Amino acid sequence: MALWCARLSWVVLPVSAGAALGDALNEWSTGPARVATGLLWAAWTIGLVALLAPRPWGLTALRVIAPAAALVSILSVGSTGAGIAALAISSTIVAAAFALSAPVAQAAGNALAYGDEVRFPLRIPLSLFLGPVPLAVALIGLGVSVGPLLLADRRYVAGAILTVAGVAIAIALLRSLHSLADRWVVLVPAGLVVVDRLSLVDPVLMRREQILSVKRSRDARSTIEGGLDLRLGTLPGTIELQLREPQSFARRRGRRDSELRDADVVLVSTVRADALVRTASERRISVA
Repeated sequence: MALWCARLSWVVLPVSAGAALGDALNEWSTGPARVATGLLWAAWTIGLVALLAPRPWGLTALRVIAPAAALVSILSVGSTGAGIAALAISSTIVAAAFALSAPVAQAAGNALAYGDEVRFPLRIPLSLFLGPVPLAVALIGLGVSVGPLLLADRRYVAGAILTVAGVAIAIALLRSLHSLADRWVVLVPAGLVVVDRLSLVDPVLMRREQILSVKRSRDARSTIEGGLDLRLGTLPGTIELQLREPQSFARRRGRRDSELRDADVVLVSTVRADALVRTASERRISVA
C-alpha cells in the first residue's frame, strides 16, 4: 500500500506542484526557463520510473530527487499565490515522505533478490544522515543544474566549466550515495546474511543452526560486551543476533584497513525491524 501511495503521490506532482513552479519560472528569461523546465520533467520522469520499477539505483535517485523537489517547491513560494504554494509544498513533502519510506527501500532491494531470499535494508548511519548525505544531495542538484542554466543564459565560459565540473562531482557523489542503498540484512534458505560494505569487508552468512535467536533489542542504547556493533551510531530499528558460538567477522577500519573479530552477538539497525523478526520466525529461525 505504501508503495502504491508513493507512486500515486508522485504521478500527481505535475498537477499539484506544476502551477507554483510555472509561476516561478515565468520570472526567468526564456532560455534558462526552458532548461529548468526540462530538468524538472527529467527529474520527475526518473523518479516515476524508480517507483514503478524499484531498483537500488532508483532508491539512490529518489533520495536525491524527492528532497530536492520539496526544496524547489518551498523556494517558489514568493512567486505564486498562497493557496497554490501551500498545495505545491504539501504535495511535494508528502510525495518525498512516501518515496523515502521503508517499504519503498525494501521493494528496491528485493527487486534484485536471488531466489528465495528477503532483503531488509539497513538504516543510513545517523552521522551521515545528519550531515554528509544532505550536503551530497544539495551538491548533486547544483552540479547537474547550475552549468546548463548558465549556458542557457549565454554565459558560455562559466557555464561550460561548471557543467563539466558539476557533472563530474555529481557522478562521484552519486556513487558514494549509492553505497548506502546496497546494505541489507538478507534472509536466505540457509540462514541470515549481513551485507554492509561500510562496516564489513565481505558479506557474512550466519547459518540457521548457529543462530540462537533474532530479536528486537530491549535497550537500543546499550552495547553488549564481546558483541559486534554494526549500527554505526544508528539506534532505531536495532536487531540483536545471538549466535550459539562465536563467529569471525572482517570488520572495516577506515577505507583500506580491517580487523578480524570473533563475536557471538551482532547488533544491526534495519528498517521494518518487526517484519524482519516475523519473517525470520516463518523461516524457522529462532526468534525471541
